[in-house]
Amino acid sequence: MVTEYRIGEAANLLGVRVETLRRWEREGKIESSRTAGGQRRVSASEVARLLAERRRADMPEIGGQSVRNHFPGVVVAVRKDEVAATVEIMAGPHRILSLLTREAVDELGLEPGMPAIAAVKATNVSVELPR
Repeated sequence: MVTEYRIGEAANLLGVRVETLRRWEREGKIESSRTAGGQRRVSASEVARLLAERRRADMPEIGGQSVRNHFPGVVVAVRKDEVAATVEIMAGPHRILSLLTREAVDELGLEPGMPAIAAVKATNVSVELPR
């Protein structure tokens, strides 16, 4: 398992030039160490941190949405296993159950009692008749 990268390897993984990593090091944006021979090394965890930050920064902000099919409510239950999770939202009299990844739930910090909006996009709607 790789625990650190040479500066050129780290730059390649991050999609930047070596000079950029040196500048980031001077600016305190990245931490590196040096070998006995003076070569820079960047830890794998530092590369992972920068990749995650860049992914979040590259995500576009939502400028507008259709109001239809958005149900504001409160998270009443969060159930997580190793990969998947369910989030239950009460939106007025409506109980909405969403199946999503555990990673998404963790990134959003979803917990019971939080306000949330269920955005519904149905590609299939079945109709049932009451008895």
